[in-house]
Amino acid sequence: MKIIFPELNQNLVATEAIKSFPDTEFIPADSLDQAAKMLQSGQADSMISGLDYSSRDVLLAYKDHISLSSDFFSSCFICQKDDQIIAIADGGVNKQPTKEQLYCITEDTAKTYQAFTNNQPRIAMLSYSTYGSGGKNPDLEKIHFVIDKIKQNHPDFIIDGEMQLDAAVNPEVAAKKTKGSPIKGEANILITPDLNSGNILYKSLEQFAGFTIAGPIIQGFNIPLADLSRGSTVKDTILTIKVLLSQLKRS
Repeated sequence: MKIIFPELNQNLVATEAIKSFPDTEFIPADSLDQAAKMLQSGQADSMISGLDYSSRDVLLAYKDHISLSSDFFSSCFICQKDDQIIAIADGGVNKQPTKEQLYCITEDTAKTYQAFTNNQPRIAMLSYSTYGSGGKNPDLEKIHFVIDKIKQNHPDFIIDGEMQLDAAVNPEVAAKKTKGSPIKGEANILITPDLNSGNILYKSLEQFAGFTIAGPIIQGFNIPLADLSRGSTVKDTILTIKVLLSQLKRS
């Protein structure tokens, strides 16, 4: 498999990370535009960038040269600590997603998680509210639209909400707040209502809880893509490459 990595010859993190993948060919490029054009022409199977470029520039390069496989593109973060793996979305692309965008975010994140872990998606639609405790709100209506559509189109996924974070990941709290929930406080995918909450949540796991972070993994294009944070470590980069390779093997 071949992955274009524009920063390959200029960034120490990239140089160190690829040593863990001797069977994968990594291709450098002089610019994001050149890299995306190379990918578009079929010179590689995937692309990872962002160590020396802003997310805006990386996403524009992808958007200008790569076609979509979904109605919208989005991002997710794969967060790993020891044997625990959690997907969080969308913390990198969609600021205030519509109900249709939120559906694509949820669907594509579940597929990304499943490709990497081979585990059944257990999706919690996060909110300030649990099962209507926060009253009526347009954001909650979007969440229930997504839940109904996921249940219809992906009966093999487990999904529930809306719910607060503690009910999503703590079985003792879930027993009190969400009795009868199929998730039972053991969510492995956390879908946030907006970019603010998604970005803050994943960085909290990274900075306070010691999780290694892959991504953002860019979803919705017909080629596996990633946009690293400029603060990504070697471990983050290795995990990101592993996620991309899992997507390539699944496709």
